[in-house]
Amino acid sequence: MQIAQTLAGFSAGEADILRRAMGKKKRAELEKQKERFINGAIKKGIKKDLASYIFTKIEPFAEYGFNKSHAAAYALIAFQTAYLKTYYKEDFIAATMSTEMTNTSKLREFVQELKRLRVEVIRPSINYCYADFKASNNKIFYGLGAIKNVGYEAITNIIVEREKNGKYKSLQDFVKRVNPKDINKLQLEGLVKSGAFDELDINRKKLLFSIPDIIKQIKNNYDEKINKQSSLFENQITDINDFKLNENINWTKKELLLEEFKSLGFYISDHPLNEFSNILENFNVTNFDQFIKDDSQEAMVAGTVMSIQEKKSIKGTPFAIIKFSDNNGEFELFLFSDLLISNREKLKEAESFILTLFKDKNTNETGNVRVNIKKIVLLNEMINKSYKMVSIELKDDYNLDELSSYLKEKGNTNIKIIVPEKNKKMIFNLTNPRKFDIKILNSVKSKKYVKKITF
Repeated sequence: MQIAQTLAGFSAGEADILRRAMGKKKRAELEKQKERFINGAIKKGIKKDLASYIFTKIEPFAEYGFNKSHAAAYALIAFQTAYLKTYYKEDFIAATMSTEMTNTSKLREFVQELKRLRVEVIRPSINYCYADFKASNNKIFYGLGAIKNVGYEAITNIIVEREKNGKYKSLQDFVKRVNPKDINKLQLEGLVKSGAFDELDINRKKLLFSIPDIIKQIKNNYDEKINKQSSLFENQITDINDFKLNENINWTKKELLLEEFKSLGFYISDHPLNEFSNILENFNVTNFDQFIKDDSQEAMVAGTVMSIQEKKSIKGTPFAIIKFSDNNGEFELFLFSDLLISNREKLKEAESFILTLFKDKNTNETGNVRVNIKKIVLLNEMINKSYKMVSIELKDDYNLDELSSYLKEKGNTNIKIIVPEKNKKMIFNLTNPRKFDIKILNSVKSKKYVKKITF
C-alpha cells in the first residue's frame, strides 16, 4: 500500500482497493488498478516500463503477504499456544474444543489428537459432563453442548440443576427435576444416541422409542409444580418401567454406533471395526498406518467412512475425496470415476469397507507416498460371503463334542478338521457341507484348543 501511495500517488483508500483486488485475484479490477498505477507512476516521473515492472513484482506478493506487525503477532501466538499445549495440554485442548462446539470436523480432529497424546476422553454423561469441555487430571469430559441438536443454554440449565441438587439417580429422577423448557424431542434424541443416559439406562433404543412419553411426563410434572397440585398417582410412579417400555428391543452394536455417529459426528465409545477384528485378522487385513510403513506395495485395509466429498476434474469426470477411520486414526483417499460410479450407492457415512490399496511409484509434491484404491468392497459383503472350504486345526486338549455343537447345521461350507495325534496330524473331512458364518467363526476361534482357522 505504501508503494502505491509513494510511487503512483494513490490515497490510502485507493491503495487498499488495489490490495483487495490483488488479494482476491479480481482480474478485471486488477487491470483497471494496473493502468491507474502506471499512469500515476508516470506523473511521478517514473518510466512506463519501470512502473509496469514494479507492478508485476508487487502483484504476486499481494496474494499472500502481510506486514511485520502481523508476522510478530502470529509468532507470539504460535509460541503461546505451543507452550500451553506442552505444559497444560488438557486445559488448552478443552478450551479450544469449547470454541469449536458446532464444528464436528474440528472436534473429530481434536479427539484424534487426544488419543495420540494419551489423554482420556470421558464419554458424554448427564451426571459427569458439562455444557463445555472440561479438563481434569489427564482427562477431558466431553461437552454436552457439542452434541447435535442439544442446545448450549438448555443443557447448561440441566447441569445447573444437577450441581444444585445432586446427580440424577434414575431416568425418573431426571424427568421429575428437569424443566420442559430445557428439553425437547430433538435434544433428548441427541443425548440418548450419544450415550449420555447410559448410566441411568443402558438400553438406548428403548429410551429413544419412549421419548414422546418422557416429554409428556416431564411436562405433567412441571405443570403440577406450577399449579402446586399433586398427582393422584404421584406415589405410584417409581421408575422408568412406569413408561411401559418394551424391554425386549435393543440395537445391535452396528446400529448403536451408527446412531452415536449421527449425534456426535464420530465414534467415541467403540469403533465399528473392533467387532470384526478376528475376521480381519483371518483375511490378513492391516491398518492404514502399518501399510504406509511397510515395504509391501499392495495390501487390504479396513476403513469406516467418516465423510465424502464428491467433485469433478477439469475434464468433467467425477471423483471423490473420502475420509476413512480405523482403530489407529483417520486417513483420506481419492476414489476415481470408475470405482466411484460403480460403488456410489454403497458409499455412505458410517459404512465399513475393505479397501485393496496400492502405492504409486511416484510420490506427491510433499514427498509422501501416493496411495490409490484398486478395489473397494463392503465389509458385510466380504464377511458374509459363503466359504467353499474352512480348515480348523486343533491343539492337544481339543474337545470334539463341543466343536461339533457349533458345526451341526447344514450349509454351503466344506469343513476340514485337523487333529494332533502324537507326532502326526489326522485330517477329517466332514461328510456334508455345514453352516459357517461370522458368528460361528468367532465362537470357534475363541476356544483355547483351536490353534488356527484358515480359508
